[in-house]
Parts: sequence; C-alpha cells; structure tokens
Amino acid sequence: MEKEMSPPLHIRIFIALVMAVIAGLLIREPAVVRFYDFVGSLFLNALKMLIIPLIVSSIISGIMGLPTTASIKGLSIRTVAYYFITTLSATVVGLMAVNLVKPGIVNGVPAQEILGLHADGAALQNDLSSRGISDMVEIFHRMVPPNIVEAAAQNQLLGVIFFALLFGGSAIGLPQHHRQRLFSLVEAVFQTMMRMTGLVLHFAPIGVFGLVAKVVAETGLAAFMPLLTFFFTVLGALALHIFLVLPFLLLLNGINPVNHFRNMFPALLTAFSTASSSATLPVTMDCLRKRAGVSNQVSSFVVPMGATLNMDGTALYECVAVMFIAQACSVDLSWTQQFFLVLVALLTSIGVAGVPSASLVAIVIILNALGLPDEAVGPILAVDRLLDMCRTSVNIFSDSCCAAIVDRSRGIELTRYE
Repeated sequence: MEKEMSPPLHIRIFIALVMAVIAGLLIREPAVVRFYDFVGSLFLNALKMLIIPLIVSSIISGIMGLPTTASIKGLSIRTVAYYFITTLSATVVGLMAVNLVKPGIVNGVPAQEILGLHADGAALQNDLSSRGISDMVEIFHRMVPPNIVEAAAQNQLLGVIFFALLFGGSAIGLPQHHRQRLFSLVEAVFQTMMRMTGLVLHFAPIGVFGLVAKVVAETGLAAFMPLLTFFFTVLGALALHIFLVLPFLLLLNGINPVNHFRNMFPALLTAFSTASSSATLPVTMDCLRKRAGVSNQVSSFVVPMGATLNMDGTALYECVAVMFIAQACSVDLSWTQQFFLVLVALLTSIGVAGVPSASLVAIVIILNALGLPDEAVGPILAVDRLLDMCRTSVNIFSDSCCAAIVDRSRGIELTRYE
C-alpha cells in the first residue's frame, strides 16, 4: 500500500488561513479566543527555541566550510565584499520603500487595533526616544559580551552572532585533524537544527490558525487591508532590487543583464516554486556552468556560500516587516534606530537557513532587539508564503550575479555574454 502524500506546506498553511478566518468570524467567545492565543503563542515559543542553536551552528558551519588555500582567499574577499554591498543595498531599498508607502498607517491612523496588537505604543516610543548616539555605541559594546552564555540566555543576539563569527574564523586556522573533527560536530548540530526547524514549520499551519483566528476574532476582516499594502510594498522593493540594482552591478562589470536573466531563468523558476535557496542549489549551479559559462571553481564556491551568507531578499523583507510593525504600533524609529535595524538585518540574514519561512525566526530576533511585540508576526504569516517565494528568487539571482561578476573579475572570458 502506497504511503499517502500530504499536501505541501504552503497549501496546508493556506487551508489553515482560510479555516482561521472562518473560525475567527463565527466563534468569538473569550474562552475560545484564549485558546487561539494559546496555540499561536506555542508556535512562537517553538520558533524562539530554535534561534540560538540555529544561528550559531549555521554561522560557524558556513565559515568553517570555506577553503583556506591561498588561491581561494582572494576569491573569498571578493565574494564577501559583493555579499555585503548587495545585502546593504537591498535593506536600504526596503527602508526607502516602507518609509515612503507607510503600510502600517491606515487612513492616517496606526493599524495597531486593526491588526489586533496589544503593545503599548506610547511606552515603546518613550523607551526608544530616550536612546541616543550613546546607545548606538552601547550596541557595539554588547557585540562583545563578557559572558556568552548569559548573552544567549538574555537573547542578546548581536553578541551571540559576533561570537559565532569569531569562533568560526578562529577555527579555520586549526590543524587539519582538529578542524575536521570540530567541523563534523558543528555540521551535525546544524543539520539537526535544520531538521528541528523543519519539524516546527511542519506545525506552522496550526500556529497560523491560532495567530490569525485570534486577530480575526478580535478585529474582523479589517486586518487584511494593511497586509495587502505591506505585501505590495515588499513586492515593489524586491522588484526594484532585482530589476534595477543587480542589473546595474552586472553592467558595471561588462555583463549583459538581459542575457543573464535568460540564462538563470530555470533557477529563478525553481526558487520561486520551492521557496528554498538550498533546494535550488543544483539548478543554480547547472545554469551558471552550462548556460552562463561561469567556471566550475567559481560557481562551486560562490553559490553554496551564498545560500547561507547572501540573503538580499530576506534582509529587505526583514526591514520592511519590522518597520511595518513599528508603524502599526505607533512607534516612530529615528534614522539612527533604522541604522540599527539595518545592522541587525544584515547580521541575522547571514544565519538564516535556506528553508521556507526560516526568516520568521530572524524577524522575531529583530522585534525582540527593538522591544516590539513578536505577536505581530502572526498577521504577517497570512502573506508570507508568496513573499517567501519572491524573496528566494531574489536571493538566488543575487548569488548568480555574484558568481558571474567574480568570474569576470578573475579575467575568465564569459563567451555567452559576448
């Protein structure tokens, strides 16, 4: 007897979303609403449980997996420089879009009540307003915590991420036998965390049901109006990045953007349909080698590393999502605080695993860092899947642009672009 195949995760989430809307409209008794809240909170707690081990093992494993030969070091520097520039530009594009459109404001009023958020916007604003340049200095001070275990327990993620980067970078210089043993251990932890993340996401439909049903029960269908504005804001920002910023970088390096789009089209379709950078890896590398003419040495180095480190679309999405929630909670972030948001988005996007919806973990991290309510992740889940597919396509295309640019910079002729 053949094993019955369950529907894909995004289909199950969509079904849960529809059921949540129906349940929220029909059953609004306080006891039932508390049950909705319990289910949603349980899912959020499970996501938070994964944060520390997932981020640490992902970063250390990614760094230790880099080759250390002299010929690779120059390639590493160019690749990481590209990753930094494009991820930074993506977050800036996202911030410009969300500040211009202001999706968290509906008819001149913050959408807090519409979205069913219970945070004290005035208290949050007073807390953030009391912070200045000295607090920005304190942020960098917290990046080097005196006690890493205490930092992890208190969710001081910047310190944890810095420790993971320093640990991974230091481990590269170990003798080969020590390095291999440590890498095997860290990689095993990372793969275990990937399985745990998949397990938690397997129950995402139940979490979505609880989070969305609670919002609908308290506010009705009005919550979906600001979500549509948020959806198109993210979509527009992603379009600007993939159709303007990245092609501009290709042109600067003598590469025809139209040809590159054509060459990478199969990979983009795969990324859109799977919403997974990791699952798209084989197709991306095949397109780069056979269609774009990128050397095997460059593609086999740049693309796997990009699947972990280069997350343009994810960083952009995180910035827009957090700014949307801040606007909805009547919290006006200054440019200094938005710079902090960019910094955290850059760092957390490094450790986000290439699996569907894993960026939700990163959004929770940033919300906690800014003191914003993490319950606001609930409404976003209603439109997350399609945006996940779009931002994964942006991530993959950025990786391919990096491979082509780095290959061209090494003096290798890309005959397909001539």
